[in-house]
Amino acid sequence: MSTPVLYGPIGRAVRKITPFLETDALGVYVAALSMWSAAIGGTVKVSSRGHARPVLVWSALVAGTGRGKGTALRAALHVLDEPLSRFLATHTTSGITSGASLVHHLWEQQETTAETEHGRDVRALVVEEEWTEVLKRVKRDPSFTTKLRAAWDGATLRNTTKEEAQEIRDPAMVLHSHITPSDWAKYVGESEAAGGSYNRILPFLLASVPMLDDDRVSLPKLDGSELSDAYAWATARPRVITLAEDARPLWRTVRRYARILGETLPEGQAVFIERTAEQTLRVAACLSASECSETITDDMLFAAFTLVRRSVQDAVRITRGATTPKTKRQPLSLADKVRARIEMHGGRATSSQVLPYVGATTTEVRELPGIAVTVQREGKTGRPKTVFTICGDSSHHPERQPASAGSEQNRDASRYAEPQPASAEREGNSATVVHLDAYRPAPVQAPKPAPKPKRLEPLADNPFRALL
Repeated sequence: MSTPVLYGPIGRAVRKITPFLETDALGVYVAALSMWSAAIGGTVKVSSRGHARPVLVWSALVAGTGRGKGTALRAALHVLDEPLSRFLATHTTSGITSGASLVHHLWEQQETTAETEHGRDVRALVVEEEWTEVLKRVKRDPSFTTKLRAAWDGATLRNTTKEEAQEIRDPAMVLHSHITPSDWAKYVGESEAAGGSYNRILPFLLASVPMLDDDRVSLPKLDGSELSDAYAWATARPRVITLAEDARPLWRTVRRYARILGETLPEGQAVFIERTAEQTLRVAACLSASECSETITDDMLFAAFTLVRRSVQDAVRITRGATTPKTKRQPLSLADKVRARIEMHGGRATSSQVLPYVGATTTEVRELPGIAVTVQREGKTGRPKTVFTICGDSSHHPERQPASAGSEQNRDASRYAEPQPASAEREGNSATVVHLDAYRPAPVQAPKPAPKPKRLEPLADNPFRALL
C-alpha cells in the first residue's frame, strides 16, 4: 500500500506530534487538511481549463472502534486551533440530518455575518464522529443527498419555507466523518455513490499503532506562525490557484490514472473513485495555499496524488469486502462426517461418539463404504457397545503411532482440510487445518487421555490434534 507524502507546514506539524500519538498519522493529516480547506474555502478557489471551483476536501476516517479516529481529530485540532484563530470554535457543527437543516444552518450563519466588517460568511465545518447515526436518519430525506452534492460543488443552495426563501450562494461547507468499515458497507450504498453523493468523500482506512509506554505525555507545543501567516494570506482577498507549467505532465498522468481505473474496476468500486482527478486538484490547491502560493508546483501535485491514490486503494478495499460474494462451504457427506469423527477419536469411536453428531443410525453407518462396525463387550457381564473403525486402518486402538507423510491418515485428513493454493499443493508437506463445525453442534466429552509420548510430535503428523 502506498504511503502518502505529508507535505508542507501541515505535514511537518503532524510528523512532529506523531511520536506522542496512539493513532495513525494519516488520520491526523487528513482531518487537518479538511479543517484547513474549510477555513480557506470562502476565498480560495482552484482553476483548471478556465473553470474555478472550491478547494473543499471532504474526508472519512474508516476504522474499528478504538482505532484512533477520535485521537486523530483531537490531534488535528492541536495542529490548527491556534493558527486558524477562532474559526474552528465558531464554525464547527454536527448533527445535520436533512437537506433543509443543512441549508438552514448555512443561511443563519450568512444572515448573522452579513452586517459584519468582513461581510457574509458561509464557511462551515461539519464533524460527524458518529456518522452512522446520521446516515440512518438521512435515508428518510431524499433531498439530503441532493443538497450534499450541491454543497461540495459550491453550487447555490435553496430552501423554500412558509415565511421566506433561504438562498446561499457559493457555500463553503466541509464534511469530516468517522465510521467503521462494516457500517460504511451497510449505509454508504452503491446507488448513492453512483448518484455522486458519497463519492465526493475521500475514505481512509487507519492502520493500527502500538501503545505508548507512557500515556501521560502531552502533545508538544507547535510553532503555528507559518500556518497563521498562510491563513491570513488566504483569507485576505479572493484567490484563484492554478497549475504551474512543471505540474502539467503529472496532471495528465493523474487524469489518465483516474480514467483507466474507472474503466477497469467493477462498477460497485468504480463509482467511489470517479472524482479522483478533481480530488487531487483540490488537495493540491490546499497545499499550495498553506505555502502562500497561487500556483501548484509538481511537488505539491505529487504529494496530493499520493494522498488521493491511498484513498482510492482504501475505497477499493472497503467496497471489495462489501460486494464480493461469500463462498458457500460445501456440505460434507455422511461418510466424510463419520470418518472425521473416527479420526478425531484416534481411529476408534463408539456409537455415542459418532451417531449424535452425524445424524445417522448404526444401520446407515454400516452401509457406508470403508467403515467397519463391530460390537464389543467389556468383560463377561459388561454392556455391549458398537465400535466404528476405518477399514484398512491397522491401528484400531487409541495408542496410534505417528503416521508418515504419505500414510492413509494424511490422505483421509486432506478431505476435510481448507482448500490450499497450487503452490501449497505442490509442496505436499504443509500442515493441515481441519474444520468440523458443520457437524459438531455440541461439545464432546473428552475420551480418556492416551499416554503422552516423551517427545513432542509435530502438528503435521496428526492434523486433528489441534481439535483435542
